[in-house]
Amino acid sequence: MQKDLLRLMRNPSLLPSEKQDLLTHIANQSASMNMPCYIVGGFVRDLLLEKPVKDFDIVVEGDAIKLGEALVKKHGGKLTAHHKFSTAIWFVHENEFVDLITARSEVYEHAGALPTVKPSTIDDDIRRRDFSINAMAVRIDGDHFGELLDPLNGQNDLKEKTVRVLHPHSFIDDPTRIFRAIRYEQRYGFKIEPNALKMISQESFEILSKLSGERIRHEFDLIFAEVNSSKMIFRLGELGALGAFHHQLPELNEKYSELFNSKTPDEFGISNNQVMLGYLLWLLDSPMEMVRSISNRLDFSADLSDAVRAVLHLKNELPTFADFRPSTWTARLDKVPLISIYVLWLVTKEAALKEFLTKWRHVKTNITGDDLIARGIAPGPRYKEILTRLRAAWLDGEVKNQMEEKELLMLLL
Repeated sequence: MQKDLLRLMRNPSLLPSEKQDLLTHIANQSASMNMPCYIVGGFVRDLLLEKPVKDFDIVVEGDAIKLGEALVKKHGGKLTAHHKFSTAIWFVHENEFVDLITARSEVYEHAGALPTVKPSTIDDDIRRRDFSINAMAVRIDGDHFGELLDPLNGQNDLKEKTVRVLHPHSFIDDPTRIFRAIRYEQRYGFKIEPNALKMISQESFEILSKLSGERIRHEFDLIFAEVNSSKMIFRLGELGALGAFHHQLPELNEKYSELFNSKTPDEFGISNNQVMLGYLLWLLDSPMEMVRSISNRLDFSADLSDAVRAVLHLKNELPTFADFRPSTWTARLDKVPLISIYVLWLVTKEAALKEFLTKWRHVKTNITGDDLIARGIAPGPRYKEILTRLRAAWLDGEVKNQMEEKELLMLLL
């Protein structure tokens, strides 16, 4: 197994060479300090599944802050230390950082609370984790480099494609694990084991319902960032979990499920925002009052709330736009978040929405405000009215060149 892990860790298609170099620095430094050092959690899981890994957490049996200070002294960068938790973040450079964590155990004072932590051993640290497939570690210091620690048989669960919790109160201690179980199940094509499914019960839902909107929304954010996000929402509904967050939280309309992974075409000039796209598709068929209530419960950001409300209003108004000229469409759509227009185009394929996104919104007049001021028109309602009228003329094909634009301006003055 050590040879297999070494082979995987040295595969640049799984772990980029610069990450391998970073691991070597950490391994050498921890060995020189006689500090047992491990990579834990998702890194090990994905490596054994032979999937590319981007980030890794380092756990040491010792003082993680001292290890971080030594790494900064030798290799540069900056360190942010959290003495209360005996953890540190080594900012290697602007786009690279590593979490350094002292091995610890956790105690939940009450169901749903954040845990109280205290320093401990790597074995305790592994056993505090959520699922067996995340309860593995690879030791990297000295001659131990590449040794797998798997006290809870996580590797076998990977082979069996099973998501297994580590103790019977897992979902009660931390009900957000329900989200994570579903994410792993759908991401990897696994199955939540039967005993774990039984634990996803009304008791855990009741605790889940008491969590802050921010914590719940964060879990939905993570879901909508996934490739299989629509399947995850369906699964939450299937297990009866959606009602725990809000009594009106809707299940997903199946006809939108294939749209969740849509990549915005370059011609649209809109940056991809998979998370916001997911929320808009999910709530697209919901009544406005329900959306307002959900927005408050899940503590939506102002941008997200505005985008959701805008797409609902626009969807309801769309049938009345049939005979609108480009200038009328543009006057209405100029006020709408671009992501909302894009989502409605995805669903309806209304040609005018695409025209706005790709062409109309970019139309500008050649005559500027400075030109109007030079002609004695001060900024104000009349000033704005003229510029709006000139732009509408360009949009509707009423003027096609600068000469025609100037002629129209003379008529307006």
